[in-house]
Amino acid sequence: MIKKVEQKIDELSSMKKYPTELYYIGNTKLLEKRKISIIGTRRPSSYTKEFTHKLASKLSNQNICIVSGAAMGVDSIAHQGAKSSNTIAVVANGLDIKYPSINKNLISNIEKNGLMLSAYKEGEKARNYTFVLRNEIVTALGEILIVTEADLKSGSLTSVEYALGMGKKVYTLPHRLNESLGTQELVKKGFIDVIYDIDEFIKEICGINIKKEILDEVLEFCKNNPNYEEAMNKFPNKIFEYELEGKIIIQNGKVIVT
Repeated sequence: MIKKVEQKIDELSSMKKYPTELYYIGNTKLLEKRKISIIGTRRPSSYTKEFTHKLASKLSNQNICIVSGAAMGVDSIAHQGAKSSNTIAVVANGLDIKYPSINKNLISNIEKNGLMLSAYKEGEKARNYTFVLRNEIVTALGEILIVTEADLKSGSLTSVEYALGMGKKVYTLPHRLNESLGTQELVKKGFIDVIYDIDEFIKEICGINIKKEILDEVLEFCKNNPNYEEAMNKFPNKIFEYELEGKIIIQNGKVIVT
């Protein structure tokens, strides 16, 4: 059921103008948690997919709620990495519309377990200007902003401008030459910082300690991102079990440790 947000959300006071109205479906208790915003391109590289998921998953494991915009690409991977019960999705349309349609199952899961937010009434379709406000809300909700990949003319760079204007720190992943040129340009200018080690980032930048992972033979093997068939041949029972438990995910035929 779609409801109007009645309480004031303190983080949104950093916006140029507090939203006139806000609507939600789901668990508003997530607004009380520590939150980090993760955004980026709709067409991420395999490298960006892997490390966006790892970053969101490890932050979520430390009880930090992940905020993003429910778009294709980095946004949806960030929500998936956090798991639907610990993520907030801000959309640029009325909450009765599941957009983009390719993410309808993801959005449904967040409705059931997490929190969907919108500044738009039922029936309002996404337009260029609604995405601008959506991006500002996503940025404002997080204590920091992480842009894992963005091209030079990416809309994510507008979110970086919002974050810097709000006095927030902005981070990105390290990329190769001629990749993610939007974030690389900002790194070169000294506007954003690079996450070279995810565990160190969580420990030092976020001020929390990393929970020790219990390593085993299967997880150690999967850290090298083997092909699914190769992993199944070596650990036929464990791979299926670990996938069900969320310890690993399968992407593009590769096994990835979460």
